[in-house]
Amino acid sequence: MSPSPPSPGRDLLRLTTAGSVDDGKSTLIGRLLADSGALTVDQLSTLAAMAVRDGHEQIDLARITDGLTAEREQGITIDVAYRYFATARRSFILADVPGHEQYTRNMVTGASRASAALLLVDARAGMTGQTRRHICIAALLGIRDIVFAVNKMDLVDYAEEAFRRAQDEIETFTARLDFRTRHIVPVSAKRGDNVVRRTDAMPWYRGSPLIDVLEGLPASGAEGDGPFRMPVQLASRPQGAGTVDFRGYMGRIARGTVALGDRLVVAPGGGESTVMTILTPSGPAARATVGQSVTLELADDIDAGRGFMLADAAAPPATAREVTAALCWLDSAPQDPRAPYLMRIGTRTVAARIAAPESRVDVNTLRRVPGGTPLTTNEIGEARIRLQDDIAYDAYGECRATGAFIIIDSRTNATVAAGMIDHGI
Repeated sequence: MSPSPPSPGRDLLRLTTAGSVDDGKSTLIGRLLADSGALTVDQLSTLAAMAVRDGHEQIDLARITDGLTAEREQGITIDVAYRYFATARRSFILADVPGHEQYTRNMVTGASRASAALLLVDARAGMTGQTRRHICIAALLGIRDIVFAVNKMDLVDYAEEAFRRAQDEIETFTARLDFRTRHIVPVSAKRGDNVVRRTDAMPWYRGSPLIDVLEGLPASGAEGDGPFRMPVQLASRPQGAGTVDFRGYMGRIARGTVALGDRLVVAPGGGESTVMTILTPSGPAARATVGQSVTLELADDIDAGRGFMLADAAAPPATAREVTAALCWLDSAPQDPRAPYLMRIGTRTVAARIAAPESRVDVNTLRRVPGGTPLTTNEIGEARIRLQDDIAYDAYGECRATGAFIIIDSRTNATVAAGMIDHGI
């Protein structure tokens, strides 16, 4: 069976997955890919040959995702792997992230663009500390929809009691968190029960199989409903003999829609103008929406080069030279409050100084604990960031695309942190 091709008619769901060690996450992802037709005949043949070589009767579905040598040797997932698959109803981009606590930074990276989370729970062990940490990180990053796959039901003889016990744990822990939807599905990834197709092994379960639940979640791209935002990548002004008098502002729409005649504002700065022309890769258009790359021609020649943002004049973004933000420290070297860092938000890069965090986030409970000392690898804290120049932004909780940023060490050019703006100062 060959993979289902992408289709413009399908909506898209960006999904992050996580689980504790030995919960069977890689096997579940492999099952989703295999049973949804996302693997080529050559891939399946290779997996079958590996099974024969290793003396196994069935192919090892975990091999589909665990591609790194270190992962194979340890039997765990370390890096973030992105997978694409599609069903007749929907396309999926799946970020397979590691479960170990020392790889918290990898989970933050993988979940930062996701709109839903798929978390695994072993039916034998129930929720673990890692499960609770994954739930809290998903909530911290603003993921609204969460799905739990209670896996390895075959190892508890498909007992309803084992599932209800895990279900009660999950519902109790997540009740205080602000998830829009929450689904809990019993599955056996190894045997394929209730993953893509319903199973007769659990007649007491009357809900949908996992793939139907994923197909029914709200699609990614909710940013399309908010006020227009487009970080400018380039101000294009052709020059030379035979060129027309044209100045276009090029970029990818981060939020909302834009139409001919709309009034836009430059941020930071404040200059305003009206949209005269919208150029897309397919040609001129009357309107464009989130995710599209466009060139906008405005009625006035305004100062809006790379690093500025074009936005809805009636609902402009905030601007500030100092912000409070949640930071996840990614680098092996600890944060240095005296070091010269750079903040990159959208297309704008600004020199920054980052104070030691005022508080840290306990990612197992989401409680704030006292800060005061620099962040180290995988720690998340709330810190003040002082900037050399103004930035335009929306609070991360309002718009992830214009509220997220990275921190770069200007001495090494290494990305050392990822952040989410809470408010300006």
